Amino acid sequence: MDVIGNVNMKLLQTFLVVAEQTSFRLAGEMLHRSHSSVSAQIMQLEAQLDVLLFERTTRSVKLTEEGKQLRDSAKKALYEIRLGIRRIRETNDIKRGQLSLASSPNLASIHLPPVLTEFVRDFPEIAVSIRELTSHDLYEAVRKKDVDFAIGPQGEDEALDFTTIMDEPLHALVPPHFLDSLQDSITLAELSRFPMLLQTTATAMRRLVDGAMQAQGLHVPTRYQFIQAETIIAMAEAGLGVAIQPASRLAKVNPTRAKILNLVEPTMSRKMALITLRNQKLSPAAQRLADKIVEDVRAMTSYNSTVPG
Repeated sequence: MDVIGNVNMKLLQTFLVVAEQTSFRLAGEMLHRSHSSVSAQIMQLEAQLDVLLFERTTRSVKLTEEGKQLRDSAKKALYEIRLGIRRIRETNDIKRGQLSLASSPNLASIHLPPVLTEFVRDFPEIAVSIRELTSHDLYEAVRKKDVDFAIGPQGEDEALDFTTIMDEPLHALVPPHFLDSLQDSITLAELSRFPMLLQTTATAMRRLVDGAMQAQGLHVPTRYQFIQAETIIAMAEAGLGVAIQPASRLAKVNPTRAKILNLVEPTMSRKMALITLRNQKLSPAAQRLADKIVEDVRAMTSYNSTVPG
């Protein structure tokens, strides 16, 4: 192992400031030290190395060839040291601390459990707080920095950045007594003739449905409105009306009580995304969890998207 004699790191730092400023006076001002103190440190370093690092005149300070070599080597060495210290601190930050996220109920109940279970097992000293929110409240929580980041419906907001995680189709859920044949698809116009079970206007799903119906010139019914998708599915299975829901929500539907049909004319889908405040730098722990959610959810669904939204 090579040993760097008795050279003091503080002397090297002082040397680099003098080399950059080409002035003992300016270096002293930057380091909050006197001119004589800086000059003494440089002389001490030169004595330790047994070389002249600066050519001094009454008007200027200029690096010698040996000084230039030391400057270049010291800059590289100090950069590597700072980089190593930063990585150590970031690794330490990842292992402990706390973070918070907001999630849409759909992602929270279907996709997040295995991801969070594994993350908490790997980093038991990190306290993770999760809030289930509708899209409106979810965006607001990110904007106000009430949470580190969110996972939910992808939208348009100049204050937020969206990274698409999945893009899944929407299907129609129809009780058998509304169907006259063994059809496996239905148009939005046909669906609108039946009693529709809708989510409240605070949800991204409702805005998707409203937008699609208005684009088709269809009336948006408001008779049945619910907050939770589970309630809508239960009502459809009970025969109260028809619904439009994401494919992942319909995996456990009883096929004898309600039929899942492909929605056509138009086809519809919804994007779910990692949502962060624009230009925000997440903490190491939050960034690690955010990256893991994006990677794992994309891997576990066939409706994945690897293109940032």
